[in-house]
Amino acid sequence: MLKGFKDFILRGNVIDLAVAVVIGTAFTAIVTAVVNSIITPLVSLFFKADATGNFGPQLTSIYGDQVTFPIGDLISAIISFLSVALVVYFVFVLPMNTFKAHVEARKGTPAEEPQEEPAAATEAELLVEIRDLLARNNSRS
Repeated sequence: MLKGFKDFILRGNVIDLAVAVVIGTAFTAIVTAVVNSIITPLVSLFFKADATGNFGPQLTSIYGDQVTFPIGDLISAIISFLSVALVVYFVFVLPMNTFKAHVEARKGTPAEEPQEEPAAATEAELLVEIRDLLARNNSRS
């Protein structure tokens, strides 16, 4: 039971996942800071903030109130996601794929075609071969 758990933990997938979660969490703080300090002010240049601090296109409701569609938060979330995805790809996925390809190349190129084994003879073919061998042996004696 413990051997199976040890094999599971040391397989690599669990360790890779743990590293990705920790790094992703730490990187999220950096991305959030960049979005809040750079991207949000840039978006607010194009849209005026309402009384609650949300900014985005403002329309007048049927009651005469101003309604703000807070696309600033949406844009910030999209940029945060894309930033995290780019870093995860270029820091983790791409190097791991390159490493795996390198390991595969050292083992032998996967493009090599395995040599095909001849097709197994059918029962009828084997019986004919045995009959012919017996006939040859009988004719010699």
